[in-house]
Amino acid sequence: MTQERGRGVVPPGEREVVGIPESRVGAPEINLVADPAPLGLGGFAATTFLLSLVNAGVLDSTAEPVVLPLALLYGGIAQIFAGLWEFRNNRNTFGATAFTTYGAFWLTFYFLVTRFAAEIPEDQRAVAIGTYLLAWTVFTFYMWIGSFRLNGALVAVFTFLLATFAVLTLGEYAGAEGLTRIGGWLGVITAILAWYTAAAIIINSTHKRVVLPVWPRA
Repeated sequence: MTQERGRGVVPPGEREVVGIPESRVGAPEINLVADPAPLGLGGFAATTFLLSLVNAGVLDSTAEPVVLPLALLYGGIAQIFAGLWEFRNNRNTFGATAFTTYGAFWLTFYFLVTRFAAEIPEDQRAVAIGTYLLAWTVFTFYMWIGSFRLNGALVAVFTFLLATFAVLTLGEYAGAEGLTRIGGWLGVITAILAWYTAAAIIINSTHKRVVLPVWPRA
């Protein structure tokens, strides 16, 4: 049933065109005020991009502090807000879990770098950081499986994100700088794919037609 646009409701037949799934698994149809996904994806992409340039060796490690305010405010707090809005506005379990959790990742990264990493004994630091990354690899693995039900753009994002975390984890455990650099480049690709997905939602929504495809799978 089509509702008035002025009340913030998108007609069901147009949702696929503007980048909103025709149906959300396990969720009732509700009023959509605005889609928080581009905000969450944008925060994730920008922060991942900068940190990955450091990991890849494009930026010197001394430039890492430039990532910190972005991790705190955009990748962290803004992305958590996007996740909470997915819970409230869209009742989108996948998006809400992904944005809130990766927002929390960037907050933990910020506090790890600025406060807690220095408290880890140097001879234990690589194993500790590797285990920290392993936990995020496990989470990303089952989110990657969940993305198969959504669209090709998200499958690509989570495929490269999973590879990024896995390679960075191995790099920390092995103390292999080469693996860290590979993980950095995988992260750069992940960020570009996340930006593409965010751009597709924004552009398709404003143009009311598919300009940038996301290849729906459900």
